[in-house]
Amino acid sequence: MITRDHQELSLSRQCNLVGIHRSGLYYRPCAESEENLALMHRLDEQYFKTPFYGVRRLTALLNSEGCGVNRKRVARLMGLVGWRTLYRGRRTTIRSKTHPVYPYLLKDLLVTRVNQVWAMDITYIPMRRGFLYLTAIIDVASRYVVGWSVSNTMSAEWTTQVMREAIETHGRPEIVNTDQGSQFTSEEFTSLLKDQGVRISMDSKGRAIDNIFIERFWRTLKYEHIYLQPADDGVALYQGVTNYIDFYNRERLHQSLGYKTPFTCYQIAA
Repeated sequence: MITRDHQELSLSRQCNLVGIHRSGLYYRPCAESEENLALMHRLDEQYFKTPFYGVRRLTALLNSEGCGVNRKRVARLMGLVGWRTLYRGRRTTIRSKTHPVYPYLLKDLLVTRVNQVWAMDITYIPMRRGFLYLTAIIDVASRYVVGWSVSNTMSAEWTTQVMREAIETHGRPEIVNTDQGSQFTSEEFTSLLKDQGVRISMDSKGRAIDNIFIERFWRTLKYEHIYLQPADDGVALYQGVTNYIDFYNRERLHQSLGYKTPFTCYQIAA
């Protein structure tokens, strides 16, 4: 897919053409032990069952399974997988105190048209060895994934690039909803939205369910693809996610959409 010694195209240009962020190309397996990677995978699966568990309960759960871990270790691994407990506990979505936080605009809002509200988030993706992060943007009305990317770092540059490409491809939304992570409260990211005339909405503190539509997409993606077909490396992960999101957008029938596909709903309403 990517040729490092291509005579005409630079690596940066090749990444742009195939939609891979440069950090994904340069990915090397993260320096975590096999035991820690197994624990992170376990935490990632457990999150969809008990998102209300904090570090104390998770430590007790893992120890009951014979893992022999302490709270400090569990808290660090929770941060790596992006665990966001639904009650006021240890924060794993860290915002910069120098960045402004915007109000949550979706409460009682009736979403009836495409490009009215987009939701964006970042999630941890386990592989056979190591892990990457995935960010995606979903149109709330149609459930259509309008943009996504994988990377080995969670940077404001990365999320801003993905949002910019989504706007260039699909037009600007009226509202973008995110959590309070530093990637989304950064000047780089918020300036892009304000320059485009997009209203910024952010989840309330400690409430991952405010962004419920993309949280549901993470669950669907992981249970229908990631856990069933773990990737060997970053290139295999990218190709697998590409294929799954194409299936999700264009073939997977959604009960909430009257058994239509997100692509059909997005194209009809656009």
